[in-house]
Amino acid sequence: MKPNLLLCINFYVICIAMALGQTGPAPAAAPANGAQDQPVSYASMTQLNDLLTQLEATSKDTQADLVKLRIEHWKADGSYKKQALGNVDSVQRNLQGALPEIIAQLRAAPEDIPASFKLYRNLDALYDVLGGVVEGAGAFGARDDFQALSNDLNGFESTRKQMAERIENLATSKEAEIVRLRSDLKAAQAVPEPPKKVVVDDTEPPPKKPAAKKKPAAKKPAVTSKPAAGSTTNPPAQQQAPPKPQ
Repeated sequence: MKPNLLLCINFYVICIAMALGQTGPAPAAAPANGAQDQPVSYASMTQLNDLLTQLEATSKDTQADLVKLRIEHWKADGSYKKQALGNVDSVQRNLQGALPEIIAQLRAAPEDIPASFKLYRNLDALYDVLGGVVEGAGAFGARDDFQALSNDLNGFESTRKQMAERIENLATSKEAEIVRLRSDLKAAQAVPEPPKKVVVDDTEPPPKKPAAKKKPAAKKPAVTSKPAAGSTTNPPAQQQAPPKPQ
């Protein structure tokens, strides 16, 4: 299952890179709280809630079973017991710290593939380390401890398989979405843009009329003063004709 899952994830990342290379950078960063733009289907959300609820129950049982484990009573050498105690401490710290944080991130972004793959890798690491503890309990511990831890290990394995299938389905869905977006992009690029119309205004404005010159005002004739009333004026003396010769 691992090679197929990794191949699916790598193919999905390559498709994302190719899509971003054609469409350009994303217009905005993803929200800080991990909220997704696309709505999550009810079936997908139900599947994830059931998976995470099962995982939390397995984690709780495992922590309780590890506390009951008495490695110091195992009939093994000191180095093996020290290694087993280190593995138990590593599993406990993961179940109490890293795992709850990853689960919270995935609940905030149910169909986020990086968050889903992060949980898968964590379950893979838990399975390997806890598997060594279970082997030691079967070889050197009490039968009840071995049986309880074996059930816990099977619970992690079941969740890991479900998580792998979910990631593969999500990757397939995202791949189909990328193909559709690329097809839409090609269709949009194939549509020719309408020619741009350039409007040229070649009408010349009417010539401006020259400003009319103002005619100079006509000069008024000089006004002569009239003689005062009662004053007499002597007409000019008439010249007498010279006497005719006799």
